[in-house]
Amino acid sequence: MLDPAFETGAPNWTDLGTPDVDAATDFYHGLFGWELVPGGPETGGYGMYQLRGRTVAGVMAVPEDQGKPAWSVYFQTPDADATARTVQQAGGTAAFPPVDVLEYGRMGGFTDNSGAYFGVWQPGTNTGLGMTMEPGALIWSELYTPDVPAAAAFFETVFGWQTESMDFPGGSYTMVRPAGSKGADSTFGGLVPLDSVPSEAAAGPHWLPYFAVEDCDTVMADAERLGGTATQPATDIPEVGRIAVLADPAGAAFAVIKPAPMGRS
Repeated sequence: MLDPAFETGAPNWTDLGTPDVDAATDFYHGLFGWELVPGGPETGGYGMYQLRGRTVAGVMAVPEDQGKPAWSVYFQTPDADATARTVQQAGGTAAFPPVDVLEYGRMGGFTDNSGAYFGVWQPGTNTGLGMTMEPGALIWSELYTPDVPAAAAFFETVFGWQTESMDFPGGSYTMVRPAGSKGADSTFGGLVPLDSVPSEAAAGPHWLPYFAVEDCDTVMADAERLGGTATQPATDIPEVGRIAVLADPAGAAFAVIKPAPMGRS
């Protein structure tokens, strides 16, 4: 499970790039109850979404000619510059090199060896998300990749991730956890063959964040009512929970899950 202590290599931030922050805020407020804390000029207008006073995500305006609307996942690092060097040595590329964000921390953006974008966050005064694992907050992350073993090897080099295969009817699922951790309690995400889910394959290699919810079907219906779409309708996965994959009105994809009691995610 995603540990709010944010071990090295674990997700510690997620943000939305969207052409219309106001429209996105209306959608996510209606869906999860998020409130926008606008960013000032010193942060380039980068804002924070909060739930009950705790930060659950970031948001920034990205003009349509500069990139498609998307959610991004960031992983904790003690040294963003060292991680950048390791990414390149492992066959990835730098979308943008590490930069300081005032006193809050240091961040960088990269693509892995399949072209999937991910970020890193080296904490300063901002140690990461203020809420995880609760309804309306990040709980899980998945990488859709054309080559699961190659992705596992890449991220093992970059972050030291460990992998474990979980069998389920019809196949298996590769779970990931931070270096040196043991047991299911430390897993925070999974690696999924890109061609196994047609709706995700169309987007190419990418990370998909999951947000916890109390009722998956209600949230799916609310998303559609608010102008979003369900790209994968609500589905039960034994011992995991009930999930749905959605897209907001601008097309940014994310997933929601009502975890099964005592489940792994």
